[in-house]
Amino acid sequence: MGPARPNSSRPAAPVTSEDVLEIHRLKYRYVRALDTKLWEDFAETMTPEATATYSEYLQFESREAFLTFMRNTLGPHVITEHRVDHPEVDVHGDRASGVWYLSDTVLIPENNMLLRGAAFYTDEYVRCDDGRWRIAHTGYERTYEVVLSLSDLPSLRLTANRWGLIQQATGIESVERDPRETAAHDETPEESLGGADQQYPPPEERAAG
Repeated sequence: MGPARPNSSRPAAPVTSEDVLEIHRLKYRYVRALDTKLWEDFAETMTPEATATYSEYLQFESREAFLTFMRNTLGPHVITEHRVDHPEVDVHGDRASGVWYLSDTVLIPENNMLLRGAAFYTDEYVRCDDGRWRIAHTGYERTYEVVLSLSDLPSLRLTANRWGLIQQATGIESVERDPRETAAHDETPEESLGGADQQYPPPEERAAG
């Protein structure tokens, strides 16, 4: 992984539209790596000292702590979708701040659970020694969140999943498949989501993003 230290030695660079564009691409890369579980790419979007705060439940004081939590919480048994838009980015030399609107979906088939919500990200960015922008702090506060039991949606079918987990009569089973390939649309109606009533996890156990 290349150098990712904040640049504090050279004079502040003039702000250009390229800086704003690079920060946009940085945030898009962050959510893409998160949803595709490319954890090395995800780590590369942040400085080693990056912090993260999610409401009052989750706080992380380093990139390593944050990355460890994400790896353990958002494994292949969890499907996520994070969409960010309406960016408000302000650049001041080698530092910048940003606000993004977030819409996210979390699907956990083995727990019979679907979560949807929205929030506003508040980020801080730094230009590092290699000239690239990285995230120094990220986090959000929810505007709303809803949790559904998939047993309430009897018509719902999981017809594709790049991590090869599908619902069988005996529960979730793994299918040998390259995780970088798109799952084939070959599931039958019997391979559906559903099951017993789900006791939803408390807020501190829910996935951040």
